Amino acid sequence: MKIATFNVNGITTRLPRVLEWLAESRPDVACLQELKTSDATFPVQAFEDAGYGAVWHGQKGFNGVAVLARGMQPEELRRGLPGDPDDTHSRYLEARVGELVVASIYLPNGNPQPGPKFDYKLAWFERLIVHAATLADAGTPVVLAGDYNVVPTDGVHDIYSARSWLDDALLQPESRDAWRRLLATGWTDAIHRLHGDRPMYTFWDYFRNRWPRNAGLRIDHLLLNAPAAARLAGAGVDREVRGREKPSDHAPAWVTLA
Repeated sequence: MKIATFNVNGITTRLPRVLEWLAESRPDVACLQELKTSDATFPVQAFEDAGYGAVWHGQKGFNGVAVLARGMQPEELRRGLPGDPDDTHSRYLEARVGELVVASIYLPNGNPQPGPKFDYKLAWFERLIVHAATLADAGTPVVLAGDYNVVPTDGVHDIYSARSWLDDALLQPESRDAWRRLLATGWTDAIHRLHGDRPMYTFWDYFRNRWPRNAGLRIDHLLLNAPAAARLAGAGVDREVRGREKPSDHAPAWVTLA
């Protein structure tokens, strides 16, 4: 079973690229982030025509997450994280696909920091840690897939060079501490587990020629609980998608479970 995550950076603009990728990569489950469209304008018919059932949590203009399943309809389990009833951002969607539970996650960016956006990022991260701990012990395979907006380390496998990003919210000690505490609740970083110190970037900024220079970051992650990690058979990044016409600034990442 192949599970993928892809920050599309606007589903209306990127729909041709997303459909092209689905046809080529054929993930069984695809978690999408940053839809930038409302529930009413989500292109569900296009995905159904491509052979995918869908659940989605949209928001006009920004945010938005979805879960697609090839040849079947995902069952929505949770829309939004618990812990803050006043949070109106569409950043978390949890669904069941067969025996698998999967969440599509778009963690707040947090820039500029310090400030209220960074405070919101850290508060949202704390809510995710609490909820993820309940899923870690679910007794069934669970995958938390998405754009975490965290570069785990300064190592070349996570970032081409940390020097110009030192003030960015993605690299702050508080962000990385939250990431480590999330993993400690029972999660395996699948791509790092299989690829170690090999660069596996998932994001290249549109500016400063970063794509041609391969000046990338690893911020899109697939976390597996113990039952899912026991089945881990492969993981990778569909890097070539980033180099196509009018691309997202992210590339899809994926895992396969035996």
